[in-house]
Amino acid sequence: PIRSIALPYLYVGLPLYILKNVAPFITLWFGINLKTPYMLLIVPRFMCCLLSFLTDFSLYKICYIYGQNYRVRLMILASSYVMLIYGTHTFSNTIEMSLSSVLIYLVAECMCHSDQVIYQDEYLRDRYSTAETMREKVRLSRLRNSLPGHSLSSCIAIASVTVLGVFNRPTFLAFAFPPVFFWLHRGLGSKYIGLSDFHFRIILLALSAIPMTVFIILIDSVYYGYLTWPEFTRGMLKLDKNFVVTPYNFIQYNAYTENLANHGLHPRVTHLMVNIPLLYNVLGIAGVLGFLSIVYRMIQHRWSELPRIQSIIGLMTTSFIIPVALLSIFPHQEPRFLIPATLPLVFLHSQRIRSHEEQNIYQRQENGFTVFLKKESVLNQKDGLLKLWYFINIVLVIFYGFIHQAGVYPLMDHFSQELQDKPRLTNIHLVTSHIYPLPISLLHIKKARVVHSPGSGVRYRMAKDFFTYEMGLSESVHNTTLKVKEVLDSCQKKWTEKRLKYKLYVAIPSSLATDFQIAALQANITVSIESIFYPHLSTEAMPNFGLDLFKKCDLQTFEDCRAHISFASDLSFGFALEYFSYVVHQFGLTLLKVKD
Repeated sequence: PIRSIALPYLYVGLPLYILKNVAPFITLWFGINLKTPYMLLIVPRFMCCLLSFLTDFSLYKICYIYGQNYRVRLMILASSYVMLIYGTHTFSNTIEMSLSSVLIYLVAECMCHSDQVIYQDEYLRDRYSTAETMREKVRLSRLRNSLPGHSLSSCIAIASVTVLGVFNRPTFLAFAFPPVFFWLHRGLGSKYIGLSDFHFRIILLALSAIPMTVFIILIDSVYYGYLTWPEFTRGMLKLDKNFVVTPYNFIQYNAYTENLANHGLHPRVTHLMVNIPLLYNVLGIAGVLGFLSIVYRMIQHRWSELPRIQSIIGLMTTSFIIPVALLSIFPHQEPRFLIPATLPLVFLHSQRIRSHEEQNIYQRQENGFTVFLKKESVLNQKDGLLKLWYFINIVLVIFYGFIHQAGVYPLMDHFSQELQDKPRLTNIHLVTSHIYPLPISLLHIKKARVVHSPGSGVRYRMAKDFFTYEMGLSESVHNTTLKVKEVLDSCQKKWTEKRLKYKLYVAIPSSLATDFQIAALQANITVSIESIFYPHLSTEAMPNFGLDLFKKCDLQTFEDCRAHISFASDLSFGFALEYFSYVVHQFGLTLLKVKD
């Protein structure tokens, strides 16, 4: 296993456990069934949405501590589609973003606290060395001893958050490295803090990480069956046999390019040149330009113009640049891998697209009365960038929130009802093509297990009655047809031998539905459209917009596909409506039923 189960238990398991125990009472009192695919989808997402507010809270606290404008930054953060879409989905990257934000906040708070204490400590030491009377020295010594400790501030919290992040996604190491380094580096270079403090902090941080590490390893080992109660009670434990360390397995798996090739390989510059602008558009371009500006200053040896290593700007800059650079080493690069860099990017560059909000209402005394007047606002370049920011994010929210792969949930909802209404001893088979992996958990299918009947003493196994065959995102329509033929032959054989009834369905984007119908008819497979779920778009099966492909085919013989339009009617209003309907109908997910 390469993924830890500990955190999913928190943000998915805990809400579902509460739902499971509350649902019977809601059904009894109000007659409302909460155990539906919709609730199974929404409840964990609501939990992730709540956790995503940790990013907002962390950004606010950092701005408050350092006296920065938090209104502009929070507004940019809240209007980003990254928060509205990724922040409300059950991605491990969403949890990684929240933990990364909390870690940066803890470190920023420690840095500010240490700066204040170190400044006061050095001031009192200098005053003590120049004091002339013993009484003055005693007073200064007492004042210095009353200063709060700062060297190990939030050590346990930082260690625990780091461990949680690494077990959630080992890529968290890239995002945790800059904040942890800045925490270790606090005050280094001042008069009274040296390398011994740096090394002591490393040791204490490592020791503080042990309890959380052991706790998560135990949870994973029990969940995956490596550690059992009999082995634990008998003391028959071996480190290499009974304990599983998922981050180590994750790193081992991703160290081989052949494994990454199964998920897709990308150029090394994909994160920098594609994913950052795709995720953050105007803000992302500002971040890339800021990075190039730093590189240019380094080439010019203008070291004094670089962010100071112990400043909040230095922390945010490295927390954005270093993770992107480290993740760019791996050839598999998806946009969601970068969303933990949201907080530092927003902190650094929000001011570039949104000017500082000044008080636009002022008061004036007139005839003994106080009147409030509004200042005249002058449109500037940043207002244009802000409008562009809003427009792009609205478009992306609509696309990723309501169109992209949007037919998957209605499909699952349809089969949830189908499983309830189907006759006994009937198996349902579903072949999918060019859509994402199906969230089978929404169907609330009971796990196949051996059941014992106390009355008769008979043991029997709950048979599986729903089968999926997922062809992925890139398989051809021809291969999908061959798979349907294979499943159909198997079902007919079981019907002949065991009289086991079946229903066979195919789910495919509407843009490929006609091609599949043609291929199915050529393979002597009879299909009919059961339902179409709108809207739905799979970028791997984009709709055809070409006029040359706008044809009406005879679905009885497929011997002749005659053009549905003629040169005389190309510019007619009727043609425009029909072409518009043709395009719109491709934004759907077609469910076809294979007839016996």
